[in-house]
Amino acid sequence: MLTLQQANQIIAAALAKSSERGYQPMGIAVLDASGNLKAFASEDGASMFRFDIARAKAWGAVGMGVSSRTLAQRAKDNPNFFVSLSATSGGKFLPQPGAVVIQDAQGRLLGAVGASGGTGDQDEEICIAGVTAAGLVAG
Repeated sequence: MLTLQQANQIIAAALAKSSERGYQPMGIAVLDASGNLKAFASEDGASMFRFDIARAKAWGAVGMGVSSRTLAQRAKDNPNFFVSLSATSGGKFLPQPGAVVIQDAQGRLLGAVGASGGTGDQDEEICIAGVTAAGLVAG
């Protein structure tokens, strides 16, 4: 089970990486394995959309068990399915780079973390940094 302490560690480390790199203000959402919000942080100056975007990236990742980058690639190959999936989920699903699944050392799915504020590559980078800093595995 993903703990609140781990979720907060992920957020703190992701924000530290973002600051170190000089990225735009970020929003970071950590979800548990059931897709429920465990923790969220929004930096000063982040736009109002950061929460919805970060959560939707993470929600899709945890729901499908793969990174949102993988989902973005799959969406290119099968756009009708992913448009339908987004509609079916009430807009909670966003297959764009910027979220990774969180796993324990045995590969069990614990949740996902998504970020919004930079490019998809930047968002993904800080998510990976956060998960790794918490002693977990980013997938």
